[in-house]
Amino acid sequence: MLARKQFTIFAVASPVVIFAISYFWPALLWVFVITLPLTALGVVDMLQRKRTILRLYPVVGHLRFFFESIRPEIQQYFVESNTNGQPISREYRSLVYQRAKGQRDTRPFGTQFDVYENGYEWINHSLAPKSGHEKNPRIRFGEGQCSQPYDASPLNISAMSYGALSQNAIMALNKGAKIGGFAHNTGEGSISPYHLKHGGDLIWQIGTGYFGCRDDEGNFEETLFAEKSKQSVVKMIEIKLSQGAKPGHGGILPAAKVTQEIADIRHVPLGKSVISPPAHSAFDSPIGLLEFVRTLRELSGGKPVGFKLCIGRRSEFLSICKAMVETGITPDFITIDGSEGGTGAAPLELTNSVGMPLRDALLFVDNALIGVGLRKKIRLIASGKAMSAFDILRLLALGADTVNAARAMMFALGCIQARHCNEDNCPTGIATQNPARFNQLDVEDKSKRVANYHEATIHNMMELVAAAGLEHLDGLQPWHINRRLSAKEVSTYSEVYPLIEEGCLLSNAGIPERWRKVWQRASSESW
Repeated sequence: MLARKQFTIFAVASPVVIFAISYFWPALLWVFVITLPLTALGVVDMLQRKRTILRLYPVVGHLRFFFESIRPEIQQYFVESNTNGQPISREYRSLVYQRAKGQRDTRPFGTQFDVYENGYEWINHSLAPKSGHEKNPRIRFGEGQCSQPYDASPLNISAMSYGALSQNAIMALNKGAKIGGFAHNTGEGSISPYHLKHGGDLIWQIGTGYFGCRDDEGNFEETLFAEKSKQSVVKMIEIKLSQGAKPGHGGILPAAKVTQEIADIRHVPLGKSVISPPAHSAFDSPIGLLEFVRTLRELSGGKPVGFKLCIGRRSEFLSICKAMVETGITPDFITIDGSEGGTGAAPLELTNSVGMPLRDALLFVDNALIGVGLRKKIRLIASGKAMSAFDILRLLALGADTVNAARAMMFALGCIQARHCNEDNCPTGIATQNPARFNQLDVEDKSKRVANYHEATIHNMMELVAAAGLEHLDGLQPWHINRRLSAKEVSTYSEVYPLIEEGCLLSNAGIPERWRKVWQRASSESW
C-alpha cells in the first residue's frame, strides 16, 4: 500500500518526470492528465484532519471507504448468516463508527437476527413506558468509607496504557472523557502527561509492575504513589490482579514501543520489553490485599480504591470474601474482567482458553458478595466486549453497577482491527509509538467522536430503561431481560442466573450445597 512518505515522493517527482518525457513523447501526455488529479487528491487527503487512514495512505485509502459505502448489503448477509443470535463484531463496529461520527444509526427491515435461535436476548418493555428519562445517570463510588467519593457514569473507558496506545490516542480518549463527563482508566502503564493535558477524570490502575510508583528494584514506593494519587484528576485507584486478555500472565509492552519517555514514566530500562510480573510483591495473601487497599485509600487522601481481576479459581475469590468478613476491610469496587475481553496482544492459549467469561464471573462475584452480606457496600464494574446500549443494560441487570469499554472506544478513535497492535505499525495511529503514524491522528476530531459515542450509547440505554417503564437505572432487575434457551423455552435472567440468599455463606447450615466445597477450601490467609 502506498503510504504517506512514498506518496509525497511520488507527488513531487512523477508530474515533473512524466511531463518531461511527454515533451519528447507526446503519447504519454494522457498519463500526466491522470496523475495530476490523483496528486491533487492525495495532497487534499494529507491536509484533511478527520480521517487518519487517508492522512497515512493518501488516495489508496479511499478504497476502504468505497467498500464501507457498499457494506450494508454485504453486512446484511453476514448478520443473517450468524447462528448464535448475537450481533457479530462487524455490525457492532459499524454501530460505534456511526454514533462516533454523529450519523444516523437506525436499521431498516426489523430485527436482523433469528429470534428463535438459542441465545437470542431481549428486554421486557412496558405498556406504560416513561415519556422521558434520566439524561446524566450517576453511580456513587466510595460512599460511607471515603472522604472523596466519586460519581461515575454507567459507561467509562477501560484500561489501556500509554505505551500500548499512542500519545495522541491517549489525549483523544481523555479529552473525550472530559467533554462527556466520564472516566478514563489509565491502564497499568501509569499516568502520563497525555493523561493530564485535557483534565479528564482518571482511574489510576496499579499493576504488578507498580509503574509510576516503584523503586529501582520494582517494588511499590509509597511516596511516589501518594504524590501522584492526590492529583485532582485522579478520582479512583484500581489494583490490577489479573486481566481478561491474559489472566495469570503479566502485561507485555514490546521493546519497539519502549521510548525514552515511556521508560521515564514507568521507571523501567530503555529499549527492553517490559513484562509485568504475574503476581504482586506488595502482598501475598487475601488479608494482605485488603490491607494494601486500605493503605492506598489512606495515601490517596480518601479516594475510592478497588481491584480488578479475571475470575479463575472460585475458592481464591471466596478467600478474599472471607478476609473481608474477618478484617472488616472492604474495597470500594471490584472490576470483573471477562476472559473474552482485552484489546492487548497475548499468547493464543491465554486469550482463548484461560479465565472465566464475563457473565459467569459477574454472577459469581455478585452472589459471593451477597452470600457474605457485603454486596451493598461494594460497587461492581463489568468489562468484556460491551459496545451497544443493550450490552451495557444486560450487564447491569446481571449485577454490575457500571461498565468499562475498551474495544468500542478504540473503534470511536478509528480502529479498523488491523491487528498490528503489537508490531508498532498501526495504520490508524492508535496503537503505535511511531510519530509518523500517531501524529496523523487528530486529537480534536477523535475526542469529539469518543464523546459522541458515549453520549449516544447512554441516551439509547436510558431509552431502553424508559421503555421498560422505569424511572431510574437502579430499577432495572434481572427479570427484565429474557433469553431463549430453545425453540420452545424462554427464561428471564432471574431464572437463568439465580441469586443466593443474603448472608447465607456466613452460616454453615445456610450454605447452598453447590457452594459448600469451594467455600470450605477458601482461606483468608492464603490463595
